[in-house]
Amino acid sequence: MLITLRSAIYFILLVLSTVFFGLIMAIFGWILPFIINSKIANAWGITNSFFLKTVCGLTYSVEGLENLPKNQACIIMSKHQSAWETITFRGIFPANQAWVLKRELMFVPVFGWALAVVQPIAMKRKAGREAMKQVGEQGLLRLSQNRNVIIFPEGTRVAPGERKRYGIGGGLLAEKANVPIIPVAHNAGVFWKRRG
Repeated sequence: MLITLRSAIYFILLVLSTVFFGLIMAIFGWILPFIINSKIANAWGITNSFFLKTVCGLTYSVEGLENLPKNQACIIMSKHQSAWETITFRGIFPANQAWVLKRELMFVPVFGWALAVVQPIAMKRKAGREAMKQVGEQGLLRLSQNRNVIIFPEGTRVAPGERKRYGIGGGLLAEKANVPIIPVAHNAGVFWKRRG
């Protein structure tokens, strides 16, 4: 019962913070520079990580952040197990982020409008080769703008212990751009299951 109540309170705070930060970005983001929009998006991630800690008791620790290149963009590849990564990565990693995501997210009111101003690599997942070409072209552009590309190579959320075929787009992009890949390991799906 207490867990359900805490989860409900967190969900309300998540919605309210998304509307708050999302409206700021949707209204003013078109005139603000990319890095300011990205810092606002990071503030959203930090805020929600704080809510997760204080309301739900969900904490995390980070090891190896010093391995991120300082003067070169990179590709950050991670398992995607829950909503936790999409919230917390925004605050953990430097603001110069370009996320590979499904284009349908761009059509979500307020949230999608805010996504648009941080210039993600939005692709049609079912487009096959065309989607991979899009990731390659836009990924090269974002890397040349010194933005770290964040990609979930399995393409969708996968429960801990389960496996899905890895897409090759991130690896091909890293080879073409000659940038390092930074792998991220976590166990978020154990604590926050998909649709949980």
